[in-house]
Amino acid sequence: MFTHQTAPTEFVDANGIRFAYRRFGNKDGIPLVFNMHFTGTMDHWDPLVTDGLARNREVILFNNAGISSTSGEVPTSIEEMAINAAVFIKALGLTEVDVLGFSLGGLVAQELAIAEPLLVRRLILVGTGPRSGEGMTTLTPEAQQIFGASYADPDNLWLGVFFTPSEKSQTAGREYLKRFRLRSEGRDPDVSDKVASAQIAALGKWGAPRENPFDYLKAIHQPTLVVNGGHDVIIYTVNSFILQQHIPNAQLIIYPDANHGSQYQYPELFVAHASHFLDALK
Repeated sequence: MFTHQTAPTEFVDANGIRFAYRRFGNKDGIPLVFNMHFTGTMDHWDPLVTDGLARNREVILFNNAGISSTSGEVPTSIEEMAINAAVFIKALGLTEVDVLGFSLGGLVAQELAIAEPLLVRRLILVGTGPRSGEGMTTLTPEAQQIFGASYADPDNLWLGVFFTPSEKSQTAGREYLKRFRLRSEGRDPDVSDKVASAQIAALGKWGAPRENPFDYLKAIHQPTLVVNGGHDVIIYTVNSFILQQHIPNAQLIIYPDANHGSQYQYPELFVAHASHFLDALK
């Protein structure tokens, strides 16, 4: 059986886009489709998370339009990204999936759940937030500082984005960086220079102030698990609480001494929590 490291990159054509994806894990039950963060590719997921969740279900990783090995252009709205995600899932012949979205991918996952209520059974939202969320109009000051700094070692950027400054969190971060490089063959190419600007435009529209911004969350009727670190400086942790308060059937888990990448700091615990949620009776 394939794993995170050995699953081949496959392709499916839909809506004029050639989507790159990988599938692996237990084919019984409902597949779990992963939606990636800002400028990330399939190779940025943590193998401990993907392989852990793949023990009981099929895991599907993919690059949305314009990302890495997938053709097309990156849309400048979250809504269009969600349309492309639905097109991809249906092109695989799937009629019911669970969806995990991390950061930017969590915005896409929200829209996907609303637009495709029969397609999406359950929803996991990690390190993400609602439209017009707290500090989401632009990059947070902390994020601007992290992304604007110069690093002798590029790894220090990821350690600042995903992990807190504590020794425990930074140690966990260095272990994650080792793991996500374990796949040595068939890795995704880095994203093009066009990706960041398009995604930033989409994030700006999503975060822009509006009246009654959280009302749309009432349209997410799927059981939802919201997960974050207690000290997320990229999408402030309070936004996870807002999601939980406004999605009708949502529960919230906050991990201690954790930043934006809490699921990478606590991979085994996250897999246990996510698996319990996905396997729970309705």
